[in-house]
Amino acid sequence: MISFGEMLLRLGVAILLGALVGFERESIGKKAGVRTAMLVAGGAALFSLVAISLPYRIAQTAGDVPAIIAGNSGFLMLIANVVVGIGFLGAGIIVRQGTRVIGLTTAASVWFVAAIGVAAGVGLIALAATTTLGMIFLLITTRRIDFHHRKKEIQP
Repeated sequence: MISFGEMLLRLGVAILLGALVGFERESIGKKAGVRTAMLVAGGAALFSLVAISLPYRIAQTAGDVPAIIAGNSGFLMLIANVVVGIGFLGAGIIVRQGTRVIGLTTAASVWFVAAIGVAAGVGLIALAATTTLGMIFLLITTRRIDFHHRKKEIQP
């Protein structure tokens, strides 16, 4: 089982990485900003920490842990349900205004932040950090490209 200090480190990293993504979203005026992203990443990390700790908590002896892990992956459903729950949260962000759909990128970023939180929670901190930086880079660079304008130019 991982130590309490390691759990706090993973949780802190998830919250920090979520804040970075949230800052990018908030800096361009999106409603789901720093606080939302920190909560989503931190919550996902916390659920992940609970999930990977459960076999150790329910085992009667240390020798029981391998059998619990091998025979029951139900504790991993906690992580799977984070994906589903965040999907519902993201659906509430997406709004249709006339012919336009707004909030889709913000909803996707909230979903992605949850994945970052899960990665940090299970100890894949380098992966979580790298994907966070990559996501922010992609959000910034693709925002500079006006896809809607180019689409109009291409159509006859």
